[in-house]
Amino acid sequence: MRVRLDDPSLIRLGRLKKRAEFLAVAATRRKWAAPGVIVQLRRWSAAPGEDQAQGEDQADVRIGYTASRKVGNSVVRNRAKRRLRAAAAEVLGRRAAPGHDLVLIARGETIRRSFPDLVADLDRALEKLGAVRREAEPVAAPAPVVGA
Repeated sequence: MRVRLDDPSLIRLGRLKKRAEFLAVAATRRKWAAPGVIVQLRRWSAAPGEDQAQGEDQADVRIGYTASRKVGNSVVRNRAKRRLRAAAAEVLGRRAAPGHDLVLIARGETIRRSFPDLVADLDRALEKLGAVRREAEPVAAPAPVVGA
């Protein structure tokens, strides 16, 4: 399923960039391991400026990507992270609940796993961690003009 970037029901995705942000997510010790990816999760409060970086206060969900040397050389690690970014774009914009930081960790199987299976792994991890958005409420569309 292709994601339309202009869809108003999608949530805004930000990035985790600093090591301290990655460590804060890991410190919560909430994670789910699937064959293609390990997902770590941290819930942050909605108070502005609290637990969030200054430039990222517009994001509903912040995501970080990592791959250790166990995955492979730099070419393989970068390919694994690109696959994780693509899977995240497919799943997180429409399924993730706002107010979370996620770290997606590549595994050795990330490269070999088919893309639909990788997307399913990420989707299942969100469900298991309780970070799935409730059924999206319909966005208020303009009322149609009747009998004009």
